[in-house]
Amino acid sequence: MDITMPDYPKDVTFEKVWAMFQENARLIKELREESKETDRRMQETDRRMQETDRRIKETERLVNETGKQVGGLNNSFGELAQHLVAPNIIEKFNELDFDFTKCSLNVKVRDPGNKKKYLAEIDIMLEDGDVVVIVEVKAKANKKDLKNHAKRMKKLRLYADAHGDKRRYQGAVAVAMANDNIRKLILGHGFYLIEQTGDTVRINMPEGFRARNW
Repeated sequence: MDITMPDYPKDVTFEKVWAMFQENARLIKELREESKETDRRMQETDRRMQETDRRIKETERLVNETGKQVGGLNNSFGELAQHLVAPNIIEKFNELDFDFTKCSLNVKVRDPGNKKKYLAEIDIMLEDGDVVVIVEVKAKANKKDLKNHAKRMKKLRLYADAHGDKRRYQGAVAVAMANDNIRKLILGHGFYLIEQTGDTVRINMPEGFRARNW
């Protein structure tokens, strides 16, 4: 039987073929190593992304929790401030020739048009026969707080007129901390300025100040 051999190039030797196989093996090994490194990096990237996602969710949780705590703290501070201000406030106003005999905390006035809503919520309300002073208690007041208090005073005036209440309504803002700009704004609205000082309060009434009547 005749056997026909492939027509290999004459310069092909066993050594050259073996060297080619070794080179191919080396290249395959390098490719596998590169593939493993790529997989490792992808896994590391995925791990980092998961860790980043976890941290984002944890941060969101902490922000929400902090917000709730701060809200609770603000409520607690508001209640604490009212009880710090209230015991001395009648005495301090009566030193200015008022005759307040009644001091009420956390007064809520219902909306006549919707009994489920409140027309106004009052931190402290002082009353005598002729004057009602509505006190808003704040740790730190800002422009929005003052605008809201002015709106509150207008609503209470309308409510009083609708119920035959002819007393003068005046506003006051009690603050634990205030800078000169806020003090000027409070007084500029015609509100009495009440500031905490030690264990008591003082009513800041500069010369020429006239309280606004609603």
